[in-house]
Amino acid sequence: MKLKKIRDNKWFKIFSNKYLLVTISFVVWMLFLDSNSWLIHHELDNEIEDLEKNKQYYLNEIAKDKAIIEKLDDSLELEKFARREYFMKRENEEIFIIEHQKE
Repeated sequence: MKLKKIRDNKWFKIFSNKYLLVTISFVVWMLFLDSNSWLIHHELDNEIEDLEKNKQYYLNEIAKDKAIIEKLDDSLELEKFARREYFMKRENEEIFIIEHQKE
């Protein structure tokens, strides 16, 4: 009697359909359990986006460095760069380095 009541239930009829069960199983398998699942593809897509951002950053840095190298072909610019970056000096010349404290 009780079993017949359960079988007559509308939801039981819907979820006991073998085609629906196979379809749900297939979808769950493809989304979460398969080696090529949606989750793995999502992680890989995020990694690709990060790598493309890194690539663009490094291309910009390469362009800046090329501009600096072209600028350093001039001997006066090379001397300015050496003084500014490496604190180089000429003979009989004194350099005073002033550092400001951060508050």
